[in-house]
Amino acid sequence: MALDPLTLLTMTIALALAVALYLALEWRTVQEPALLFWSAAFALISIGSTLALLRGSGLLLVGIWFANGLLVASHWLFYAGVARFTETRLGRAWGLVLVIWLAMLLLPEGPQWSKIMLVVNSLLIALITIRASFLLRPRGKSLGAGAAQLRFVLLGHGLFYIAKTFPVLVPGTLIDLAAFRGEIIQISLVEGVMALMLIALSMTGTVRYRREKRIERLAARDPLTAMYNRRALEARAPHLLDAASCTRPGALLLIDIDNFKLVNDLHGHGAGDRLLVALGEMIRLALPEGALAARLGGDEFVILLRNTSRAQIVELGEGLRERFRALAAVSFSTPQAVTLSVGATLFDQPPASLAALIEQGDVALYQSKRDGRDSIRLVDRTAHAEPLAG
Repeated sequence: MALDPLTLLTMTIALALAVALYLALEWRTVQEPALLFWSAAFALISIGSTLALLRGSGLLLVGIWFANGLLVASHWLFYAGVARFTETRLGRAWGLVLVIWLAMLLLPEGPQWSKIMLVVNSLLIALITIRASFLLRPRGKSLGAGAAQLRFVLLGHGLFYIAKTFPVLVPGTLIDLAAFRGEIIQISLVEGVMALMLIALSMTGTVRYRREKRIERLAARDPLTAMYNRRALEARAPHLLDAASCTRPGALLLIDIDNFKLVNDLHGHGAGDRLLVALGEMIRLALPEGALAARLGGDEFVILLRNTSRAQIVELGEGLRERFRALAAVSFSTPQAVTLSVGATLFDQPPASLAALIEQGDVALYQSKRDGRDSIRLVDRTAHAEPLAG
Protein backbone atom coordinates (compact mmCIF):
# COMPACT_ATOMS: atom_id res chain seq x y z
CA MET A 1 0.00 0.00 0.00
CA ALA A 2 1.42 3.36 -1.03
CA LEU A 3 1.79 5.95 1.71
CA ASP A 4 -0.15 8.63 -0.17
CA PRO A 5 -1.91 11.43 1.77
CA LEU A 6 -5.29 9.66 1.79
CA THR A 7 -3.75 6.45 3.13
CA LEU A 8 -1.85 8.33 5.85
CA LEU A 9 -4.99 10.22 6.88
CA THR A 10 -6.97 6.97 7.04
CA MET A 11 -4.28 5.43 9.25
CA THR A 12 -4.34 8.52 11.46
CA ILE A 13 -8.13 8.36 11.84
CA ALA A 14 -8.11 4.69 12.84
CA LEU A 15 -5.11 4.97 15.15
CA ALA A 16 -6.32 8.12 16.92
CA LEU A 17 -9.79 6.67 17.43
CA ALA A 18 -8.37 3.44 18.87
CA VAL A 19 -6.12 5.35 21.26
CA ALA A 20 -8.99 7.64 22.33
CA LEU A 21 -11.14 4.63 23.22
CA TYR A 22 -8.26 2.88 24.99
CA LEU A 23 -7.43 5.92 27.15
CA ALA A 24 -11.12 6.37 28.00
CA LEU A 25 -11.28 2.76 29.20
CA GLU A 26 -8.06 3.28 31.18
CA TRP A 27 -9.64 6.30 32.86
CA ARG A 28 -12.57 4.20 34.03
CA THR A 29 -10.08 1.91 35.76
CA VAL A 30 -7.58 4.33 37.30
CA GLN A 31 -9.58 7.61 37.45
CA GLU A 32 -6.56 9.68 36.37
CA PRO A 33 -8.04 13.00 35.04
CA ALA A 34 -5.18 13.51 32.57
CA LEU A 35 -6.44 10.48 30.67
CA LEU A 36 -9.72 12.26 29.86
CA PHE A 37 -7.86 15.21 28.34
CA TRP A 38 -5.62 12.93 26.31
CA SER A 39 -8.53 10.75 25.19
CA ALA A 40 -10.43 13.84 24.02
CA ALA A 41 -7.30 15.05 22.21
CA PHE A 42 -6.99 11.85 20.20
CA ALA A 43 -10.71 11.93 19.46
CA LEU A 44 -10.30 15.46 18.01
CA ILE A 45 -7.37 14.26 15.88
CA SER A 46 -9.58 11.49 14.51
CA ILE A 47 -12.40 13.95 13.73
CA GLY A 48 -10.02 16.55 12.27
CA SER A 49 -8.35 13.98 10.02
CA THR A 50 -11.77 12.83 8.83
CA LEU A 51 -12.72 16.42 7.96
CA ALA A 52 -9.40 16.88 6.17
CA LEU A 53 -10.57 14.30 3.63
CA LEU A 54 -13.26 16.75 2.54
CA ARG A 55 -10.68 19.01 0.89
CA GLY A 56 -10.92 16.90 -2.22
CA SER A 57 -14.62 17.76 -2.42
CA GLY A 58 -13.91 21.47 -2.43
CA LEU A 59 -15.00 22.09 1.18
CA LEU A 60 -11.88 24.08 2.01
CA LEU A 61 -13.24 25.92 5.05
CA VAL A 62 -14.10 22.65 6.78
CA GLY A 63 -11.30 20.57 5.28
CA ILE A 64 -8.50 23.03 5.99
CA TRP A 65 -9.37 25.74 8.47
CA PHE A 66 -11.69 23.71 10.72
CA ALA A 67 -9.67 20.48 10.44
CA ASN A 68 -6.40 22.24 11.32
CA GLY A 69 -8.17 24.08 14.11
CA LEU A 70 -9.10 20.72 15.64
CA LEU A 71 -5.45 19.69 15.33
CA VAL A 72 -4.41 22.77 17.31
CA ALA A 73 -7.18 22.09 19.85
CA SER A 74 -6.04 18.48 20.26
CA HIS A 75 -2.51 19.60 21.11
CA TRP A 76 -3.94 22.10 23.57
CA LEU A 77 -5.72 19.16 25.24
CA PHE A 78 -2.41 17.27 25.31
CA TYR A 79 -0.98 20.25 27.17
CA ALA A 80 -3.99 20.46 29.53
CA GLY A 81 -3.59 16.76 30.33
CA VAL A 82 0.10 17.19 31.08
CA ALA A 83 -0.72 20.22 33.27
CA ARG A 84 -3.28 18.15 35.16
CA PHE A 85 -0.83 15.26 35.53
CA THR A 86 1.91 17.54 36.88
CA GLU A 87 -0.58 19.56 38.99
CA THR A 88 0.19 22.81 37.15
CA ARG A 89 -2.41 25.55 36.76
CA LEU A 90 -3.30 26.70 33.26
CA GLY A 91 -2.86 30.43 32.65
CA ARG A 92 -5.58 32.50 30.97
CA ALA A 93 -3.16 33.53 28.26
CA TRP A 94 -3.58 30.12 26.65
CA GLY A 95 -7.04 31.21 25.54
CA LEU A 96 -5.29 33.42 22.98
CA VAL A 97 -4.59 30.30 20.93
CA LEU A 98 -8.30 30.18 20.01
CA VAL A 99 -8.37 33.89 19.23
CA ILE A 100 -5.36 33.60 16.93
CA TRP A 101 -6.87 30.69 15.06
CA LEU A 102 -10.22 32.46 14.62
CA ALA A 103 -8.31 35.40 13.15
CA MET A 104 -7.14 33.10 10.35
CA LEU A 105 -10.63 33.43 8.84
CA LEU A 106 -9.75 37.01 7.96
CA LEU A 107 -6.89 35.95 5.68
CA PRO A 108 -7.53 36.90 2.04
CA GLU A 109 -7.38 34.06 -0.43
CA GLY A 110 -4.33 34.12 -2.66
CA PRO A 111 -1.11 32.34 -3.59
CA GLN A 112 0.35 32.89 -0.09
CA TRP A 113 -2.73 31.65 1.78
CA SER A 114 -1.50 28.05 2.22
CA LYS A 115 1.92 29.21 3.40
CA ILE A 116 0.55 31.62 6.00
CA MET A 117 -1.92 29.01 7.24
CA LEU A 118 0.88 26.45 7.53
CA VAL A 119 3.15 28.84 9.46
CA VAL A 120 0.49 29.88 11.98
CA ASN A 121 -0.72 26.32 12.47
CA SER A 122 2.84 25.03 12.98
CA LEU A 123 3.89 27.77 15.41
CA LEU A 124 0.78 27.32 17.56
CA ILE A 125 1.28 23.56 17.79
CA ALA A 126 5.01 23.98 18.45
CA LEU A 127 4.34 26.50 21.25
CA ILE A 128 1.82 24.22 22.94
CA THR A 129 3.80 20.98 22.71
CA ILE A 130 7.13 22.49 23.77
CA ARG A 131 5.40 24.06 26.78
CA ALA A 132 3.87 20.66 27.64
CA SER A 133 7.32 19.10 27.36
CA PHE A 134 8.69 21.76 29.72
CA LEU A 135 6.08 20.84 32.36
CA LEU A 136 7.32 17.24 32.39
CA ARG A 137 10.75 18.14 33.73
CA PRO A 138 11.54 16.04 36.84
CA ARG A 139 11.90 19.11 39.12
CA GLY A 140 13.38 17.12 42.00
CA LYS A 141 11.22 14.00 41.70
CA SER A 142 10.95 11.26 39.12
CA LEU A 143 7.76 11.02 37.09
CA GLY A 144 8.80 7.69 35.60
CA ALA A 145 10.31 6.47 32.35
CA GLY A 146 7.01 6.99 30.52
CA ALA A 147 6.88 10.66 31.48
CA ALA A 148 10.51 11.15 30.45
CA GLN A 149 9.78 9.55 27.10
CA LEU A 150 6.64 11.65 26.67
CA ARG A 151 8.64 14.76 27.45
CA PHE A 152 11.15 14.12 24.68
CA VAL A 153 8.52 12.95 22.19
CA LEU A 154 6.58 16.17 22.71
CA LEU A 155 9.77 18.22 22.49
CA GLY A 156 10.75 16.53 19.22
CA HIS A 157 7.21 16.95 17.90
CA GLY A 158 7.26 20.66 18.72
CA LEU A 159 10.69 21.19 17.16
CA PHE A 160 9.51 19.42 14.02
CA TYR A 161 6.63 21.90 13.72
CA ILE A 162 9.06 24.77 14.07
CA ALA A 163 11.19 23.24 11.32
CA LYS A 164 8.08 23.06 9.11
CA THR A 165 8.00 26.85 8.94
CA PHE A 166 11.45 27.16 7.32
CA PRO A 167 10.54 25.84 3.82
CA VAL A 168 7.88 28.54 3.65
CA LEU A 169 10.66 31.15 3.52
CA VAL A 170 12.22 29.50 0.45
CA PRO A 171 10.97 31.21 -2.74
CA GLY A 172 9.07 28.94 -5.07
CA THR A 173 8.33 26.27 -2.48
CA LEU A 174 5.21 24.31 -3.40
CA ILE A 175 2.70 24.22 -0.57
CA ASP A 176 -0.90 23.44 -1.52
CA LEU A 177 -3.03 22.56 1.49
CA ALA A 178 -6.10 22.03 -0.66
CA ALA A 179 -4.54 19.15 -2.64
CA PHE A 180 -2.01 17.89 -0.06
CA ARG A 181 0.77 18.82 -2.45
CA GLY A 182 4.25 19.84 -1.39
CA GLU A 183 7.08 17.83 0.09
CA ILE A 184 6.74 19.40 3.54
CA ILE A 185 3.10 18.34 3.67
CA GLN A 186 3.99 14.75 2.79
CA ILE A 187 6.69 14.65 5.48
CA SER A 188 4.30 16.20 7.99
CA LEU A 189 1.72 13.47 7.42
CA VAL A 190 4.32 10.73 7.97
CA GLU A 191 5.65 12.47 11.11
CA GLY A 192 2.09 12.85 12.36
CA VAL A 193 1.43 9.10 12.25
CA MET A 194 4.76 8.32 13.95
CA ALA A 195 4.26 10.98 16.61
CA LEU A 196 0.74 9.73 17.24
CA MET A 197 2.00 6.23 18.05
CA LEU A 198 4.90 7.47 20.22
CA ILE A 199 2.76 9.93 22.17
CA ALA A 200 0.10 7.26 22.80
CA LEU A 201 2.70 4.76 24.08
CA SER A 202 4.38 7.40 26.25
CA MET A 203 1.10 8.54 27.78
CA THR A 204 0.14 4.97 28.60
CA GLY A 205 3.52 4.38 30.26
CA THR A 206 3.24 7.66 32.18
CA VAL A 207 -0.13 6.77 33.70
CA ARG A 208 0.93 3.19 34.40
CA TYR A 209 3.91 4.48 36.41
CA ARG A 210 1.64 6.83 38.39
CA ARG A 211 -0.77 3.95 39.05
CA GLU A 212 1.99 1.60 40.22
CA LYS A 213 3.39 4.25 42.55
CA ARG A 214 -0.08 4.90 43.95
CA ILE A 215 -0.63 1.18 44.59
CA GLU A 216 2.82 0.92 46.19
CA ARG A 217 2.07 3.94 48.38
CA LEU A 218 -1.32 2.57 49.46
CA ALA A 219 0.22 -0.80 50.30
CA ALA A 220 2.76 0.89 52.58
CA ARG A 221 0.36 3.24 54.37
CA ASP A 222 -2.19 2.91 57.12
CA PRO A 223 -5.48 3.94 55.44
CA LEU A 224 -6.67 6.03 58.40
CA THR A 225 -3.62 8.03 59.48
CA ALA A 226 -1.58 7.77 56.23
CA MET A 227 1.41 6.73 58.37
CA TYR A 228 3.57 3.74 57.48
CA ASN A 229 2.01 0.40 58.39
CA ARG A 230 3.90 -2.44 60.06
CA ARG A 231 4.91 -4.06 56.78
CA ALA A 232 6.38 -0.81 55.49
CA LEU A 233 8.17 -0.25 58.80
CA GLU A 234 9.71 -3.73 58.63
CA ALA A 235 10.97 -2.99 55.12
CA ARG A 236 12.53 0.36 56.08
CA ALA A 237 13.75 -0.35 59.62
CA PRO A 238 16.82 -2.57 58.95
CA HIS A 239 19.08 0.22 57.66
CA LEU A 240 18.25 2.30 60.74
CA LEU A 241 18.67 -0.58 63.21
CA ASP A 242 21.95 -1.73 61.66
CA ALA A 243 23.40 1.78 62.06
CA ALA A 244 23.25 1.55 65.89
CA SER A 245 26.61 1.71 67.66
CA CYS A 246 28.11 2.81 70.97
CA THR A 247 28.65 6.31 69.60
CA ARG A 248 25.33 6.47 67.70
CA PRO A 249 22.68 4.60 69.72
CA GLY A 250 19.18 4.03 68.42
CA ALA A 251 15.84 3.90 70.18
CA LEU A 252 12.32 2.57 69.84
CA LEU A 253 9.30 4.28 71.40
CA LEU A 254 6.09 2.26 71.68
CA ILE A 255 3.09 4.54 72.20
CA ASP A 256 -0.37 3.50 73.38
CA ILE A 257 -3.48 5.59 74.14
CA ASP A 258 -4.78 5.21 77.69
CA ASN A 259 -8.60 4.81 78.03
CA PHE A 260 -9.07 4.96 74.27
CA LYS A 261 -12.09 2.66 74.55
CA LEU A 262 -13.92 5.37 76.51
CA VAL A 263 -13.73 7.71 73.51
CA ASN A 264 -15.24 5.08 71.22
CA ASP A 265 -17.93 4.08 73.71
CA LEU A 266 -19.00 7.61 74.71
CA HIS A 267 -18.40 9.58 71.50
CA GLY A 268 -18.48 6.99 68.74
CA HIS A 269 -15.86 5.34 66.57
CA GLY A 270 -15.70 8.39 64.32
CA ALA A 271 -14.40 10.39 67.27
CA GLY A 272 -11.87 7.66 68.00
CA ASP A 273 -10.68 7.79 64.40
CA ARG A 274 -10.24 11.56 64.59
CA LEU A 275 -8.16 11.15 67.74
CA LEU A 276 -5.93 8.58 66.03
CA VAL A 277 -5.45 10.89 63.05
CA ALA A 278 -4.57 13.77 65.39
CA LEU A 279 -1.99 11.65 67.22
CA GLY A 280 -0.50 10.53 63.91
CA GLU A 281 -0.10 14.15 62.86
CA MET A 282 1.49 15.06 66.21
CA ILE A 283 4.01 12.26 65.78
CA ARG A 284 4.84 13.33 62.22
CA LEU A 285 5.45 16.91 63.31
CA ALA A 286 7.63 15.83 66.25
CA LEU A 287 9.83 13.39 64.32
CA PRO A 288 13.51 14.34 64.15
CA GLU A 289 15.41 13.96 60.89
CA GLY A 290 16.11 10.36 59.89
CA ALA A 291 13.45 8.88 62.20
CA LEU A 292 10.69 6.46 61.23
CA ALA A 293 7.15 6.24 62.59
CA ALA A 294 4.29 3.85 61.97
CA ARG A 295 0.90 2.79 63.24
CA LEU A 296 1.14 -0.83 64.31
CA GLY A 297 -2.61 -1.21 64.60
CA GLY A 298 -5.45 -0.14 66.89
CA ASP A 299 -4.24 2.68 69.12
CA GLU A 300 -0.59 1.59 69.10
CA PHE A 301 2.14 3.60 67.35
CA VAL A 302 5.90 3.18 67.13
CA ILE A 303 8.81 5.55 66.55
CA LEU A 304 12.34 4.51 65.60
CA LEU A 305 15.16 6.99 66.28
CA ARG A 306 18.78 7.01 65.16
CA ASN A 307 21.79 8.67 66.79
CA THR A 308 19.80 9.68 69.88
CA SER A 309 20.17 9.90 73.67
CA ARG A 310 18.17 9.38 76.85
CA ALA A 311 17.47 13.10 77.10
CA GLN A 312 16.17 13.32 73.53
CA ILE A 313 13.93 10.29 74.01
CA VAL A 314 12.41 11.66 77.20
CA GLU A 315 11.96 15.10 75.62
CA LEU A 316 10.17 13.61 72.61
CA GLY A 317 7.97 11.31 74.70
CA GLU A 318 7.05 13.99 77.25
CA GLY A 319 6.29 16.50 74.52
CA LEU A 320 3.90 14.09 72.80
CA ARG A 321 2.21 13.20 76.12
CA GLU A 322 1.59 16.80 77.08
CA ARG A 323 0.25 17.88 73.69
CA PHE A 324 -1.98 14.82 73.38
CA ARG A 325 -3.37 15.14 76.91
CA ALA A 326 -4.29 18.77 76.27
CA LEU A 327 -5.96 17.94 72.94
CA ALA A 328 -7.95 15.00 74.33
CA ALA A 329 -9.12 17.00 77.37
CA VAL A 330 -10.49 19.77 75.17
CA SER A 331 -12.01 17.51 72.51
CA PHE A 332 -13.58 14.68 74.51
CA SER A 333 -15.16 14.53 77.94
CA THR A 334 -14.48 11.16 79.63
CA PRO A 335 -14.67 9.88 83.24
CA GLN A 336 -10.97 9.06 83.11
CA ALA A 337 -8.32 11.09 81.32
CA VAL A 338 -7.38 10.01 77.81
CA THR A 339 -3.58 10.10 77.81
CA LEU A 340 -0.49 8.42 76.38
CA SER A 341 1.71 5.73 77.82
CA VAL A 342 5.15 5.39 76.25
CA GLY A 343 7.59 2.50 76.53
CA ALA A 344 11.07 3.26 75.17
CA THR A 345 14.15 1.16 74.55
CA LEU A 346 17.62 2.64 74.02
CA PHE A 347 20.14 0.31 72.31
CA ASP A 348 23.70 0.58 71.02
CA GLN A 349 23.87 -2.75 69.17
CA PRO A 350 21.70 -3.83 66.23
CA PRO A 351 18.83 -5.92 67.64
CA ALA A 352 18.10 -9.46 66.44
CA SER A 353 15.00 -8.16 64.65
CA LEU A 354 12.43 -5.42 64.70
CA ALA A 355 9.96 -7.81 66.31
CA ALA A 356 12.40 -8.48 69.14
CA LEU A 357 12.88 -4.76 69.66
CA ILE A 358 9.11 -4.20 69.76
CA GLU A 359 8.82 -6.91 72.41
CA GLN A 360 11.35 -5.02 74.52
CA GLY A 361 9.33 -1.86 74.02
CA ASP A 362 6.25 -3.75 75.18
CA VAL A 363 7.98 -4.50 78.47
CA ALA A 364 8.67 -0.80 79.06
CA LEU A 365 5.12 0.10 77.96
CA TYR A 366 3.67 -2.40 80.43
CA GLN A 367 5.70 -0.77 83.21
CA SER A 368 4.27 2.61 82.25
CA LYS A 369 0.71 1.22 82.29
CA ARG A 370 1.28 -0.56 85.62
CA ASP A 371 2.65 2.59 87.26
CA GLY A 372 -0.49 4.60 86.61
CA ARG A 373 -0.36 5.37 82.87
CA ASP A 374 0.25 8.82 81.37
CA SER A 375 4.00 8.36 81.67
CA ILE A 376 7.13 7.32 79.82
CA ARG A 377 9.33 4.41 80.89
CA LEU A 378 12.73 3.97 79.30
CA VAL A 379 14.79 0.76 79.31
CA ASP A 380 18.45 1.48 78.66
CA ARG A 381 20.13 -1.50 77.00
CA THR A 382 23.36 0.26 76.09
CA ALA A 383 26.76 -0.57 77.55
CA HIS A 384 26.41 2.37 79.94
CA ALA A 385 22.90 1.52 81.14
CA GLU A 386 21.36 3.60 83.91
CA PRO A 387 18.30 2.95 86.07
CA LEU A 388 14.83 3.41 84.54
CA ALA A 389 13.80 7.00 83.92
CA GLY A 390 10.26 8.20 84.30
